[in-house]
Amino acid sequence: MQILISTFSQGLIWSVLALGVFITFRILNFADMTAEGSLALGGSICALLITNGVNPLLSLIISALLTSLAGLITGLLHTKLKIQPILSGILTMIALYSINIRIMGKANLSLLGKNTIFSDFENALPILKENPTFSAFAIGITICLILILTLNIFFKTQIGLAIRATGDNEQMMRAQGGNTNLKKIIALMISSLLCGLAGGLIAQSQGYSDVNMGTGTIAIALASIVIGESFMTFFKMKNKILSALICAVLGSICYRIIIFIVLNFGMNPSDLKLFTAFVTAILLGLPNIKKIKEAKKNA
Repeated sequence: MQILISTFSQGLIWSVLALGVFITFRILNFADMTAEGSLALGGSICALLITNGVNPLLSLIISALLTSLAGLITGLLHTKLKIQPILSGILTMIALYSINIRIMGKANLSLLGKNTIFSDFENALPILKENPTFSAFAIGITICLILILTLNIFFKTQIGLAIRATGDNEQMMRAQGGNTNLKKIIALMISSLLCGLAGGLIAQSQGYSDVNMGTGTIAIALASIVIGESFMTFFKMKNKILSALICAVLGSICYRIIIFIVLNFGMNPSDLKLFTAFVTAILLGLPNIKKIKEAKKNA
């Protein structure tokens, strides 16, 4: 039971990253690679603040807010310098590698013996000290619920609807006098903020921050999103954005369960990134394969 709860807890924590990538990948239709650097940036800032005696929760909030600047840089590179979306994200991601080392002063920073939001929660409820996995689960589900409700409300506002319209049809949005560049920057900043929040949570959960902790995470997030989309048929809500956000979280949990299963079948942990890339490629390619088959039948 503890192993199962631990797997669910990890899925909930990593789902924050999936929500961030979902905004750029599905809503904005922007191929953004900033997420890998933003995750490590959030973890680096959070770890640095905690080691300097800052409250873990406050450290998490500050790191998330500062990480949103990474999205701002990517947005400016794309909108002002007219660099392609994927290249803008790659440039920011490369720069963040050096910045993260500068922040921590080394390649990784340990939080051993330091208070985290998880240890603070356990201290607040002594009963959880015997079952620490429950604290991670409670914190993870609380944060996910808050984020889902907040994002659902935001994307119903005028700015949120404008961001969705920009992702659906940028030319039409411009024709109606909308500032699409500003909407892109806002969406990228929100995405980076969530990725930074995920980085801070992961750093506190695993007990250290590492400059390479973001490597390959974009594939994990995409796999979670695509897996989550398979649940869409079960969530036939009128509110499509809410159902999509819920499914992104469920996809992250399912991905962690899949990882747990393949590891128990004897897969080498060093092969996980290869497995993730393989699964993501298949999941992303399946819809296109179906379309090709249907086109051949109709022809």
